[in-house]
Amino acid sequence: MLTLAAARSRLSAIPALDLWTPPSPIHDLPRFRQALGGGPRLLIKRDDAIPFGCGGNKVRKVALVAAKALAEGADTLLSVGGVQSNSARVVAATAARMGVRCVLVLNGARPDHLTANALVDDLLGAEVHYVATREERAPAMAALADRLRREGARPFEIPLGASTPLGASGFARAVGELVAQGVVPDVIVHSTSSGGTQSGLAAGCVLHELKTRVLGISADDPAASIRDTVRGVMAGIGELLGMDGAALADARAIEVDDAFVGDGYGVASAASLEAAGLLARTEAILVDHTYTAKALAGLVAHVRRGTFTDDQTVLFWHTGGQIGLFAS
Repeated sequence: MLTLAAARSRLSAIPALDLWTPPSPIHDLPRFRQALGGGPRLLIKRDDAIPFGCGGNKVRKVALVAAKALAEGADTLLSVGGVQSNSARVVAATAARMGVRCVLVLNGARPDHLTANALVDDLLGAEVHYVATREERAPAMAALADRLRREGARPFEIPLGASTPLGASGFARAVGELVAQGVVPDVIVHSTSSGGTQSGLAAGCVLHELKTRVLGISADDPAASIRDTVRGVMAGIGELLGMDGAALADARAIEVDDAFVGDGYGVASAASLEAAGLLARTEAILVDHTYTAKALAGLVAHVRRGTFTDDQTVLFWHTGGQIGLFAS
């Protein structure tokens, strides 16, 4: 039976591109806490401050996935997302750093005026193909990859959010980063969607023998769907490390709150707008209105309703995406 120490050693040995130098900073949020009327100690882990490619949580995941692509001799990275996808932007930035071609399949119409992530994708030299719906993205990417192979290229497909067991392992490693910073919170609250961040954080807490709860606030999908996705990715992380994947996935409850989705993905809610404004005015930290701010709205609601006790430490993992503020 593989020990947890041996699994952590294997985790740290996974190759990754040198895109930035960890750690991302951790800050106290005293004025934000005061504005909420007290409650637990509130911290924030600033993955928005990762300097590569406008930052965000996807940098941690793509660094591992792209290292595999490079090792396999890929000359093209393909990925999918929405028109304002943070993960697509990071893939485009990584391809530029690697000196390879980037092809993106994004759902939605090409903007008449490129802004925010769409503008950055263009500046980075990404080739963008547009499809009408989210369901069309993966088949379109597969078809483009087949075409590129026939043309003699060596494409590497990166699924939505790089939320594969390999990509999610970047967040399992991030838990070790957190521990090395001397912070072991009682609860981590973060935005969840494609499941890679949450599965990595949950797996990392198991691997590092932490009792920390990992609470994902959905930005779009129902809680049951995200839980199933997270469980599957966690099992894959376990298998990647030579562990019993099912046992790793079952080692802790997978907590997802889908009460803050509002009118759907990419659509701001009254709660997300309030939370984003409150954090900006009290701590000068920016979150986008439609993704990270929904998780922040969840944190605000849980603090206000007394879900956490005053003697607890709750860490909000800022997954980035603030570039979305400039999408209009």
